Amino acid sequence: MATSEEYGLGPNQFPRGWFVVAESSELDAGPMAVRFWGRDLALYRGESGKPVLLDAYCAHMGTHLTASTSAMIVKNGDQIEGDSIRCPYHGWRYNEHGDVDDIPYHDGPCPKSASIRSYPVVDNMGCVMAWFDPDGREPDYDAPFLKQWDDPQWVNWKLDHLGVLDIHSQEILDNMADCRHLGPTHGAPSEYFENEINNEIYVQRQGGPMQLYDTYLYTTTWYTGPGILLSKQVWADTVVFELIANTPVDDGRTQCWHGCLYRGAANPASAEDTEAAEQIQAGALEAFGADFNVWAHKRPALKIMQMKTDGPFRTGRKWYSQFFATPEDAAKIRDEVNGTHPTLGMISPAEAKHSIDDGLPF
Repeated sequence: MATSEEYGLGPNQFPRGWFVVAESSELDAGPMAVRFWGRDLALYRGESGKPVLLDAYCAHMGTHLTASTSAMIVKNGDQIEGDSIRCPYHGWRYNEHGDVDDIPYHDGPCPKSASIRSYPVVDNMGCVMAWFDPDGREPDYDAPFLKQWDDPQWVNWKLDHLGVLDIHSQEILDNMADCRHLGPTHGAPSEYFENEINNEIYVQRQGGPMQLYDTYLYTTTWYTGPGILLSKQVWADTVVFELIANTPVDDGRTQCWHGCLYRGAANPASAEDTEAAEQIQAGALEAFGADFNVWAHKRPALKIMQMKTDGPFRTGRKWYSQFFATPEDAAKIRDEVNGTHPTLGMISPAEAKHSIDDGLPF
């Protein structure tokens, strides 16, 4: 396990951006105690349906707002009032902005100093996504969304919860530039490969033969910020969007989720399409699992012994570092890395006369 400082990523320990913090359906069971970005957090759904994410501890006596399972206010289902939550110890009520707006045994004004941090949150594509900025700034780009999510022909994913991996997210992000692992690790060597960077968007386009399905696989994969990857994948008559989400838990530890959005043969998608979607997602997870297995048994690549025919690792890492930088330095990094980045020895998508970018949101 290595830290952001050891990778030389910048002044901040954790990156700013949109991240998955839960599957939306998990909140149906009630408030959750979660941990991300080196801090304990309270996640719940208000009565309006809105998800809320707050720092975990009540200012009164340090009680975790959502960790109790034994307090009667929790057992009775009385903890959530509107979009506010009551502390399970003394009943102090925090609103969705993190301010105390009621103390049941106190009739004076609530102390402003009791406020705790709240985080911007959206319910998006079956995920709860939260914005984190180490300095508390508001979002400077939108969380990613696929219009196919609302199309009845497409079967929505149910997330694979992959748990916490003791590696830094940098190791996962390196895959975007790594055209040379696709053959040995996945049995799908690239015949064309290219990266493109546009501010918070980091794109990989590649295609080649795929051993698993004995056909050709074409993919356009992109990160929107440092934590959410989407990948359009086309083979034979199959079209899939894959999600891989990686969220820092602590410095050097990462929680991951996975899912596949599948275009059914029928419109609306049929029961057979749903079954096919489950099989497709299982196959995609097996392929992603090959990466997981490598990451779990490797030492941190603090410095990559770069070959000239490797992919553009340094450029990808520079792109990632913008999310650890001050806004001023991040702008300079974007100016430096924006553009198209070929890999020596690989032809481009244009040279291959192949593109699956039609309809993509960038």
